[in-house]
Amino acid sequence: MSDLGMFFGLLGAAVAVLFAGAGSALGVGIAGRAAAGVVTEDPSKFAQVLLLQLLPGTQGIYGLLVGFITLSKIGLLGGGDVTVSLSTGLMILAACLPIGIVGLISGKSQGQCSAASIGIVAKRPESFGQAMLFPAMVETYAILALLISILAVSNIPV
Repeated sequence: MSDLGMFFGLLGAAVAVLFAGAGSALGVGIAGRAAAGVVTEDPSKFAQVLLLQLLPGTQGIYGLLVGFITLSKIGLLGGGDVTVSLSTGLMILAACLPIGIVGLISGKSQGQCSAASIGIVAKRPESFGQAMLFPAMVETYAILALLISILAVSNIPV
């Protein structure tokens, strides 16, 4: 049974990393397409649109962080000899779901929002600060999911 607990703990880490990473990849790709169009027309806006394109990449970093914390918790990082019960493995999987699911959805949504903000910068580069606020609002929910997953994984007794 301890192998099954370890399996679910490892599955939790994988869900956090894969889903949040996929959300970031989708979001950065969406924003990148918009950014490429702007830079084609006006290369001087490269730095501004690059910053907006990078914003959806944070969800993947958050998922990776939860993945590392989880792997450490179940003893796969750090060399600890840990026995993970089935119920503990399932709790760890559940604790990883917030950042995995919210990271997937918010990464893509933030990419769409960033693309719209890139459109603002294309027409009114002086509005860059205002344009940054729109995708930053989406980031709030990824941060909340990150906090819940970190707190939950960290406080599950193994």
